[in-house]
Amino acid sequence: MAKVRVYELAKEFGVESKVVMAKLQELGEFVRSASSTIEAPVVRKLTDALQQGNGGRSASARKAAPAKPAAPS
Repeated sequence: MAKVRVYELAKEFGVESKVVMAKLQELGEFVRSASSTIEAPVVRKLTDALQQGNGGRSASARKAAPAKPAAPS
């Protein structure tokens, strides 16, 4: 896995960038902005931390979100 940007991870997790940045700072990682890149080991550590703490939104909460209505045919 190459370096990934904070905002890309936030999008993947379905949370705001500032949530990911705050979690990274809790884990002792320095990030300057949402466009900062982080290494693969840090991504794994962050993923584990967000899954344990649900990162503000759980996967089931994202699935429970209302679906967009189908386009009329």
